[in-house]
Amino acid sequence: MADPDSQFATLQGVRVHYKQTGEGQPALLLLHGFGASTFSWREVIRPLAKFGTVIVYDRPAFGLTERPLKWTGENPYSPEFQAGTVLALMDAHNIQQAILVGNSAGGTVSVLAALNHPERVKALILVDPAIYQGRSAAGLTNVLLQTPQAQRIGPLLVRSILESGNDILRRAWHDPSRITPEIWDGYRRPLKADNWDRGLWEFTRASRPLGLDKRLSELKLPVLVITGDDDRIVPTQSSIRLAGELPNAKLVVIPNCGHVPHEECPQAFMQAVAEFLNSIL
Repeated sequence: MADPDSQFATLQGVRVHYKQTGEGQPALLLLHGFGASTFSWREVIRPLAKFGTVIVYDRPAFGLTERPLKWTGENPYSPEFQAGTVLALMDAHNIQQAILVGNSAGGTVSVLAALNHPERVKALILVDPAIYQGRSAAGLTNVLLQTPQAQRIGPLLVRSILESGNDILRRAWHDPSRITPEIWDGYRRPLKADNWDRGLWEFTRASRPLGLDKRLSELKLPVLVITGDDDRIVPTQSSIRLAGELPNAKLVVIPNCGHVPHEECPQAFMQAVAEFLNSIL
């Protein structure tokens, strides 16, 4: 299922799928959202490469990245491991500092990485980021997720994404009629990977609220917040709120656009990113 330009690297013990284009500084790392993969950045990878080195990768539990079922040490599906993968990928390419570009849950990981290692992150571009929408499951629900019964039926439950994923993708676009057969296929392809369902279940079990909204004042670096004006996944108002609570943020709201402006509105997305990059570089 790999593409001709696909590459793999073992990072923190997990074989990670990534692609790289462009050269020089700055380095931009692209982090996709839940249920997505490197495919979701297809419209903007080459335009972004005009600014420097672009690396897009599949986060653990998604795309063509390995889905380990047994491990020792840190859970490879945990938020901390996800943020650590960012740094490990940078280290593997001798990148001292990068600009992180994160969509939805990829924005969550980007913020966590910047909070944990502020010296390694030059700026953030947060695209409809899920900062206030963390999983609220707690108490009894968290306990139930760890039971042997849940372990057996969990992978069966997540397989429903084969059907429900279609509805989620439609909701992610302002105009779902523009979703082509090629886009549908691009999203479905990783669901043929080995253990995709078990990996997604482990990711679900490892998820938890991070309280990042309580630490926003720590982010002194330049931040661009981009959102569509019709985001039905992470409400547009949440992104507007985020930009207002960050110390050094610029907000761009793209009209007639949904949760994935880098896919649905790539020209407007690139215009906003280009203006931001030119202002900080």
